Amino acid sequence: MPYCPCCQRESREFRPFGVKPRPGARCPGCGSLERHRLLWMFLSSRPHMFDGTRRLLHIAPEPIMARLFKSIRGVHYISADLMASTDVRLDITALPFADGSLDAVVCNHVLEHVPDDRAAMREFRRVLSPRGWAILQSPMDSRRAVTFEDFTVTDPAERERVFGQFDHVRIYGRDYFDRLTTAGFHVETVPFAEQLGKDAAVRNALRREEIVLCHPQKAA
Repeated sequence: MPYCPCCQRESREFRPFGVKPRPGARCPGCGSLERHRLLWMFLSSRPHMFDGTRRLLHIAPEPIMARLFKSIRGVHYISADLMASTDVRLDITALPFADGSLDAVVCNHVLEHVPDDRAAMREFRRVLSPRGWAILQSPMDSRRAVTFEDFTVTDPAERERVFGQFDHVRIYGRDYFDRLTTAGFHVETVPFAEQLGKDAAVRNALRREEIVLCHPQKAA
């Protein structure tokens, strides 16, 4: 039976989810999706990442991830979104935080919705402390060398046809990592689902998505 590491429950089956429904994607207990389970398993495998982490900014907080982050002792959790009811309402291209004032940022499948994603990346870099980290996940087509964008596509139905979802504005290619590097990050890509092995991936209903772990580059 599938097991959810987020709510620590077994279920008879996970439910379909997505614009084009993915079978067995959503935990019926806590609502976690593949990316949430992968992220939590990754962070649980590296508890040292929270040593010295005091202020964690969580963009577009998913309920189960918010609950888990709040449970980490010693971490001051800050939820943020442009529209939803969160601790802070903000635009990620203009963060209302001082330079180097945060220790961690988690932004999971958000940047593909943001027209000026490069500005958002620069802002994440700006607000991170020198020893801080960011996990910046975005859906990516690894077959593409270059990200596909067309800002003339504004009709929701056409966006769904072109980008796969009505509120997406691009399809990232492998140059996603170059964008992050240009914004001032050292990027580590971790094939964590692959490292866990096939049995764990099946049991926890994971997809093969790399963890994108970013650290601020030191100024030259």
